[in-house]
Amino acid sequence: MPTKAKTKKPKDGGTDWAAFDALTDEQVIERAKSDPDAQPLTEHQLAKMRRATPVRKVRFKLRMTQSEFSEAFHIPMATLRSWERGEVDLDPVIRAYLSAIERAPDAISEALKRRDAA
Repeated sequence: MPTKAKTKKPKDGGTDWAAFDALTDEQVIERAKSDPDAQPLTEHQLAKMRRATPVRKVRFKLRMTQSEFSEAFHIPMATLRSWERGEVDLDPVIRAYLSAIERAPDAISEALKRRDAA
């Protein structure tokens, strides 16, 4: 049975990287497997997972709720939700719009506000 090295927790509650660096790869793996909060996913859990859609990635990157994103970029909520669930294949125009939003969200939002005010 492997012995556990005694390590002191840093006063700030963070990670003791010196103690971590002293562990072998096998010890790191053993400790990770013994952590009940860090168990590997089962095949069933992996099969149920879905990748985040490009729309969701952009929205998360901007730290916006669906409602905020919908309002800021004039995308109907039902449309946004269907895009995020992957129910619709994003055509090149939608992808271009998302790319513009990702690169210059403030400029796009302001342009849409000016258009509405005109």
